[in-house]
Amino acid sequence: MVRILIADDHEIVREALRSLLVRRADWQICGEARNGRDAVELAKRSTPDVVILDLSMPELNGLEATLRIHKALPKAGILVLTMHDAEDLVRQVIAAGARGYLLKSSVTTHIEAAIDALVNQQSYFGPEISETMLNAFTAGSTTEGKVEYGHESLTPREREIIQLLAEGKSNKQIAGLLELAVGTVQSHRATIMRKLNVSSIAELVRHAVRNKIIDA
Repeated sequence: MVRILIADDHEIVREALRSLLVRRADWQICGEARNGRDAVELAKRSTPDVVILDLSMPELNGLEATLRIHKALPKAGILVLTMHDAEDLVRQVIAAGARGYLLKSSVTTHIEAAIDALVNQQSYFGPEISETMLNAFTAGSTTEGKVEYGHESLTPREREIIQLLAEGKSNKQIAGLLELAVGTVQSHRATIMRKLNVSSIAELVRHAVRNKIIDA
């Protein structure tokens, strides 16, 4: 039995995925998560064979969630779903540990083949993504596929706090969510703004949108 974890902040997407996956008698949905943070914790508890992750999720985006799940469960196949087919984003997702990448518009047609590939320790990329990467290769792209995020000097904790700040959470809310002292969050916030050379939350939000940490 293949155990599958679904993570997407939209109920309608989870329902659609669920309806597609239950068609296979050899597949079992072992859990569902509404944000990246819950997805990481649920993956650690349920140890799925395949994790289906939305790239744009609240509290912890899909890229960060991929990094953490891959570190905790290196044998699990991670399939990222998104509406974005940008070359740099595909490279970052691969570098983070995902072995599958599908546009949401292709899910109905390709989800079964993608999961079968991941279960067999193979990679799977939808036709649009394969075309994107082929075009980049033939154009002589020099990108090395590192996880850059647009802010590579930041620590994982700082990247986490960036997303929460950009989502509008206060220092106190972030402290409660991450189990930190408010003063610690304030210190992280000051360090983040210094590293990014921004002076306001509005600038930080623009940075987060530009680097696809959150959706506009």
